[in-house]
Amino acid sequence: MARYGSANFKLEPARSLGQAFVDCRPPIAPRRWFRCSPGVPMNSPDPEAEPDSRTTLAAAYVRMSTEHQHYSISNQLDTIREYARDHRMEIVQEYSDGGKSGLRIEGRDSLVQMISDVQAGQVRFSCILVYDVSRWGRFQDADESAYYEYICRRAGVAVHYCAEQFENDGSPISTIVKGVKRAMAGEYSRELSSKVFQGACRLIQMGFKQGGVAGFGLRRMLVDQNGQRKGELKMGEHKSLQTDRVVLVAGPDHEVKIVRWIYDAFVTENKRESEIADALNARGCLTDRGRKWTKGTVHAILTNEKYIGNNLYHRTSFKLKRKHVVNPAEKWIRADGVFEQIVDPELFLKAREKILARYQKLTNEDMLEKLRGLLKQQGRLSGIIIDETEDFPSSAAFRHRFGSLVTAYRLIGYTPEIDYRFIETNRKLRQLHPELVSTVVQQLAALGATARWDKDSKLVFVNGELRVSIVLCRHTTTAAGSSRWRVRLDASLKPDITIAVRMNATNEGIRDYYLLPGLDMTWENLRMAEENGRHLDAYRFETLDYFFGMAERIKIQEAA
Repeated sequence: MARYGSANFKLEPARSLGQAFVDCRPPIAPRRWFRCSPGVPMNSPDPEAEPDSRTTLAAAYVRMSTEHQHYSISNQLDTIREYARDHRMEIVQEYSDGGKSGLRIEGRDSLVQMISDVQAGQVRFSCILVYDVSRWGRFQDADESAYYEYICRRAGVAVHYCAEQFENDGSPISTIVKGVKRAMAGEYSRELSSKVFQGACRLIQMGFKQGGVAGFGLRRMLVDQNGQRKGELKMGEHKSLQTDRVVLVAGPDHEVKIVRWIYDAFVTENKRESEIADALNARGCLTDRGRKWTKGTVHAILTNEKYIGNNLYHRTSFKLKRKHVVNPAEKWIRADGVFEQIVDPELFLKAREKILARYQKLTNEDMLEKLRGLLKQQGRLSGIIIDETEDFPSSAAFRHRFGSLVTAYRLIGYTPEIDYRFIETNRKLRQLHPELVSTVVQQLAALGATARWDKDSKLVFVNGELRVSIVLCRHTTTAAGSSRWRVRLDASLKPDITIAVRMNATNEGIRDYYLLPGLDMTWENLRMAEENGRHLDAYRFETLDYFFGMAERIKIQEAA
């Protein structure tokens, strides 16, 4: 350690990104003068002493979602207070977002209030102390995190990250490291979301329920890791052990009888859902939520496959706290016959066929005209509103007739509040994928190579030597207007080469290709921007000519 002037300069070992950082911290000075007199402890402040004029007033911001005890509010505050003592700071205000995700600013009332206070100039403090970059936020767009910090800095309030190994002083090193840290914080959430989803899908296929209520006539049963029943979970109760699982079982006999009567009344007695609901209400029967029966609640029982023992998942999604998505049927995760059946499958299929056939005599224009009338009456449309409307085609009927509710909405000129356009884009990409694969196979064959498309593994086997995965990458735009592509690298298939096909801004044409060798690709998901650095853009090509050249067969004499 060397001493220059009044500051101590200590060179610490590099602990991240291969960089060595210099800790230029001034020596610690007491914030009060202390009196040494009989009967008075050594650490007691002198009430007559004046406060140090060099003390900086600060605010502390802390956030904890549900991650780890390491990030508990108290642990964060301990580190922040120690940092404040070392830097002659006095914390005069605390902002706390407990149990809040860092993926977006919505719902983080304290952060919103703090930024609002800073912008209004109604603060006593001149800096904000945060535990680390991830506590500021795990925003999926790193620019959003920088934007909120810039708002504070523009108002003359600096942001300090107390547990980080760099000083947030605006230097080139701190700017680079901070940018990487922000990207890492967002990537952590993306990877965690992907792992949680994959784990949930595996559990679904093993026959375990993932979230949600059981439904009328069914109950959630807690089982241990060996499948032994431990007890029934009541409404609002959750498992307490990580190794425990939840399955669906038949509920009380009187509820099971009501469910079966609903199916019999609908299929055999030709009663409408509203008539069944009226009959149940007249008998004083309530739903599993303690409410009266409606056309929609009866319709939900008649169309839910869990009553024939099927486990469905991913019908809707809300990944990374973004928009709620209604997923098409081909993206659902299902496991058939894993729960206890309380309805005969044949009776269930008859009910489904009856629902779909109920309005088959109506022409497409007739159905769309009904939809226009409902929109004019209600002011908006949704699957629930459609199913609750008397003498009206069900939402399932519109999906069956037009392919999706979104298509039906578009045909009448209605744009729902949630943007479903990406569903249509994904559908087009799914249609484009086999066409592209076929083109690649035909081109390889024309060059004398052998190519075979395996439908099970989704790989193209070239010359019996190469395993090639072809992935279409949808173009998305961030809130800041930047282009992004996500490449899904299925490591379980172990492809030798992944051809990542990046679509253009309209997702109607191909922008370029990346030939990604399996040996160099260690990620499950790869997020691309316009430019991705030499380590990745070295694999970028405008066409697939280079790939075809790799696979082309030539004579040995020519090679010599």
